[in-house]
Amino acid sequence: MTDVKQAAAPSNRVVILGALSAIAIATARIYAAEGAALMLVARNTDRLRGLADDLRARGAKQVETAAMDLEAAATDAPKHMADWKAKLGGLDHVHVIYGYLGTQEKATSDPSELARITSSNYSTAVLWCEAAANIMRAQKHGSIVGVSSVAGDRGRQSNYAYGAAKGGFALYLQGLAHSLAPTGARAVAVKPGFVDTPMTDGMKKGGALWASPEKIGKILRRAADKGGPIQYAPGIWRMIMTVIRTVPAFVFHKTKL
Repeated sequence: MTDVKQAAAPSNRVVILGALSAIAIATARIYAAEGAALMLVARNTDRLRGLADDLRARGAKQVETAAMDLEAAATDAPKHMADWKAKLGGLDHVHVIYGYLGTQEKATSDPSELARITSSNYSTAVLWCEAAANIMRAQKHGSIVGVSSVAGDRGRQSNYAYGAAKGGFALYLQGLAHSLAPTGARAVAVKPGFVDTPMTDGMKKGGALWASPEKIGKILRRAADKGGPIQYAPGIWRMIMTVIRTVPAFVFHKTKL
């Protein structure tokens, strides 16, 4: 009699929140090439379907999609996260990549703009992370990787609302990492610098400090498996921001950053 072996589960069961951003797509394609099972979450149903087809063609073992407004749905995060875990047959990594840059000028005069910047980049993002963390505490493994920003390392006149929200998100993830450490699960804040994406189309691009979405995607994928709770993307930004943080206020306040 021949033994019948069950098919092995995918090596990674991954939820990507904000799956239609350039960075998220690059990250998802890396997982697809590894044969991962993916849950893609974003607003646009048609674009999600197209991305799902692309990822299956690239080798993903399973691709599920959920069309929703992640800010509006965040108070139901525990239910959604449990449902997605069930669909994937487990939960190994959660990437929180959605966010909203906004404009500082508008945020100073329009409370709704300030509220959206804060909600998208901090207050709803942490609800999704906490829902994932409770699952990972119980199962004693897994990782949560959130996209923060170097903008959160020091408040600047050009984007202090966005920077404050991203800085708060990084601090939250750092504390979450401390909380999860005894269980074997992990939390990581990845802090990109300048990234060539549609979100930054209004900025002057080019030069050594600009990174591609593909480069950031590789860093996010690596962060899911190893490294400390704060990771700069690319690493040169750790040195740059260390210098910027140490500039005395009386000097810094004379700059136009």
